[in-house]
Amino acid sequence: MKQKNKAVIKKAGGKREKPIGVVTHYYGGIGVAIVKFKKAVKIGTEVNFCGATTDFSQKISSMQYDHKEISSAKKGQEVGIKVDEKVREGDEVCEVK
Repeated sequence: MKQKNKAVIKKAGGKREKPIGVVTHYYGGIGVAIVKFKKAVKIGTEVNFCGATTDFSQKISSMQYDHKEISSAKKGQEVGIKVDEKVREGDEVCEVK
């Protein structure tokens, strides 16, 4: 039987992270990242943005799709998320468990 290789990243403090999306664009003037999600995500989810020079965690407090506030994003959907720090295209978004 073949098993799927699931990427799980362990951080200091014992928190586990699972990749759930990727940053496709960043608007620095307003501090918003466009993220394409690989699974459904709700406001209040704690995520970690990680890349070559990016590594910070935050709770999702605001999401928009087509300039309208939404409370959850569907799998495959690209949404705007207000971020606390600068992110870059290609940065991974991981759910913190």
